Amino acid sequence: MTAVTFKQFIEKNPKCLESLPKALQGLWYDKKGEWDTAHEIVQEDANDDDSAWVHAYLHRKEGDLINARYWYRRSGQSESKVELDQEWEQIASSLLSKVNQAWMQMN
Repeated sequence: MTAVTFKQFIEKNPKCLESLPKALQGLWYDKKGEWDTAHEIVQEDANDDDSAWVHAYLHRKEGDLINARYWYRRSGQSESKVELDQEWEQIASSLLSKVNQAWMQMN
């Protein structure tokens, strides 16, 4: 699955798949316009680098750049300077690549 197909899947499905990693769940809810739910999910999983990256993106989107910078550092990612939609796609692509690789190894 790519970021584009993930986005299309989100648009067609009202409910988030609980089987998705927490970071992807956060992106799902963000794309649905549910910032608070997205934030709650990734904050609960804050020790995971991927969730910390989504957490950084969410705070950047919120306009809380100091908090965003903290979460970028925690995630091991550089602070993003691209448009928010582009960053969402970059994060989704990276996370989906990990999921796809894990799936391939299992099969």
